[in-house]
Amino acid sequence: MAARSEARRITRLYEEHLRPHGLRATQFTVLAALAIVGRAPINELATSLGLERTTLTRSSVLLERDGYIRVAHSEDGRRRPLELTRAGRHKLDEAYPAWKEVQDRIDRERAGA
Repeated sequence: MAARSEARRITRLYEEHLRPHGLRATQFTVLAALAIVGRAPINELATSLGLERTTLTRSSVLLERDGYIRVAHSEDGRRRPLELTRAGRHKLDEAYPAWKEVQDRIDRERAGA
């Protein structure tokens, strides 16, 4: 129970800091992952991020609606590779300092523990 409580506390911190940028923690994570890997099929991305496919699908629909990601062309119609757009890269760069602030805070808390 203590681990779940701590995980929720940390998620709340990220959510609070990313909210002014119009992102949820999961959405930021998707943008960051796509910035690193380029394009990725939704199933592979979900697996690498440790997310349920349905959770990633919900987040990706919103990110696509806002123009931050798009479904890339694929020779295999069964695959839906996602990729970051220019606007998505801009949003990621804009929100990164807020994410980093939380990350640094968590690191300081762990160092003091």
